[in-house]
Amino acid sequence: MIKRIMTATALGVALAVALGAGGAVAQDKLKLAIGQKGNWDTAVPELGIRAGIFNRHGLELELLYTKGGGETQQAVIARSADIGLAAGTLGVMGAFSKGAPVRIIGAQATGAADFWYVRADSPIKTPADLSGKTMAFSTNGSSTHSMVLGFIEKYKIAAKPTATGDPAGTFTSVMSGQIDAGWSSPPFGLDAMAGNKIRLIWRGNDLEHVRSQTVRTIIANADELKERPKAFARFIAAYRETVDYMHSSDKALAEYADFAKTSIDNAKLVRTDFFSKDMIDPLNFKGAAELADTAVKFKYTTEKLTEVQLKELIQIPGAK
Repeated sequence: MIKRIMTATALGVALAVALGAGGAVAQDKLKLAIGQKGNWDTAVPELGIRAGIFNRHGLELELLYTKGGGETQQAVIARSADIGLAAGTLGVMGAFSKGAPVRIIGAQATGAADFWYVRADSPIKTPADLSGKTMAFSTNGSSTHSMVLGFIEKYKIAAKPTATGDPAGTFTSVMSGQIDAGWSSPPFGLDAMAGNKIRLIWRGNDLEHVRSQTVRTIIANADELKERPKAFARFIAAYRETVDYMHSSDKALAEYADFAKTSIDNAKLVRTDFFSKDMIDPLNFKGAAELADTAVKFKYTTEKLTEVQLKELIQIPGAK
């Protein structure tokens, strides 16, 4: 009898170990391509990993940072990444309209914190002064690209849109005189402004349609999404939990400051003045029909996406 009990106990322990090992093996692995390392809104995966949130949802994330939405989108289309963060909505619509295997699984940014600046000694003071001047954006198909096009349309200025990559490379180009107006997203550029090295001239949110629409998205490879829908649904759930954590925790601020190599004061400024919680809620997708119109206007698509096409493109787990 005792021998039987000991055997049963041993089997129970072995089963528990096996289940534990199975649980570890069962962690779904997702590769992420993320535009612009160090931004508050693109730091969600990093901070969620540090806080153990994605792990609790059964996810193991591999993070790859890109120089903008265009690169991010290409990585997802090529299936070298399962998920992309901060992909420009208009660029995604354009790729989808051409048959690319890409789907929107979340709103990454509704409204924009991006801003444009010049050197402190630049003669450029008003939008009109940018006529004939170079105006930076990250990569073709990115949200900053569409914002520059919106700026040119609004102010009727013949500025020259120029791809410059990430904020750090853009800053170098501006300070060396290769680019007239650079772009950035906080916290990058805040210290340079405080030190009177650069001067802010325009914000993406100055465009009314940018303020009220989802300009950046979380995208997934369509084939991967079809094969592993539950993993992607858990990703969005963990993402939302991380957003809650980022907007309620002092520890999250400290972790962000460490990750972005910035000060706690800058981290607080970014959270309170540039990124509201609603702005980066992945379920808060706004303006699909209007964005489809803009995609035609700016020649991302040749025809407006229909309601049926938009429903196929935008598949956000948990959205009502």
